[in-house]
Amino acid sequence: MVLRFLLRYLANNDHLIQRMAESYPLRRAAQMVVSIMYRTKNMAQERGLHEMTPERFKSFIALFKNNLKKEIGGVKDEIKKKPFR
Repeated sequence: MVLRFLLRYLANNDHLIQRMAESYPLRRAAQMVVSIMYRTKNMAQERGLHEMTPERFKSFIALFKNNLKKEIGGVKDEIKKKPFR
């Protein structure tokens, strides 16, 4: 109950939301999501995945998930290497 209240308070705090939106980790995460989206879109078009069976869709999702984990791991490593501001 307290956690829900706290999350609702934080979500409605415009100043905090603005500061978070301007932070490097969130901007980098947004860049990664857009990059992954375009790469997977291009990959789907190249491989003809727009006409896929359920099995192929599951395989595609697994590949996407693995790529996403790799990208997130890379960003985590980047963040660890950068000095704290």
